[in-house]
Amino acid sequence: MTSAVPNVLTVARLVMVPVVLALLFIDDGAEGAARWWALALFMIAAATDFFDGYLARRWGVVSPFGKLADPIADKALVLGVLGMLVLTDGIPWWPVVIIAARELWVTIGRLLVAAGTVIPASPGGKAKTMAQLLAIWLYLIPGMPGWVDQAAWWVLLVATALALVTGIDYTVKILQAAREQRADGHAAA
Repeated sequence: MTSAVPNVLTVARLVMVPVVLALLFIDDGAEGAARWWALALFMIAAATDFFDGYLARRWGVVSPFGKLADPIADKALVLGVLGMLVLTDGIPWWPVVIIAARELWVTIGRLLVAAGTVIPASPGGKAKTMAQLLAIWLYLIPGMPGWVDQAAWWVLLVATALALVTGIDYTVKILQAAREQRADGHAAA
């Protein structure tokens, strides 16, 4: 049972994503009851992001499924909610595009070198995730004064800057891993 708990949390997060998005769609920026439910589910989903990895490492039950599904669930939650906030609340689209492009590139790059190299999450990548979650949380809270949305915007800009910086860092690591794998392949031949 212990080994299944982190994976169950990841699957629960994946299941919560379309529910949060549907609630935000239903609310359509009105900041009513559906928005409160979306906020509550988002907070629970964000908490599972921490606990699934923590428990898997602590209990020594890191699984191939978890390694694949956890980052997919994270990206689905963050990018899905940010995309919905663009549609329903009118937040600017360009930070979301930058963040999405970074996530797509890093995911593809990691998969390209996955056979021989694990590129772990960096401290900057974790800071980016925390900034994204904070910005989303601030945007989702219904009935807040305008300065809270301004704070959310600045936090989203920090997350976007971190996405760019860490995207460059991951690019360097991915290219280095690809060169090492190519050199190892030539040496073996």
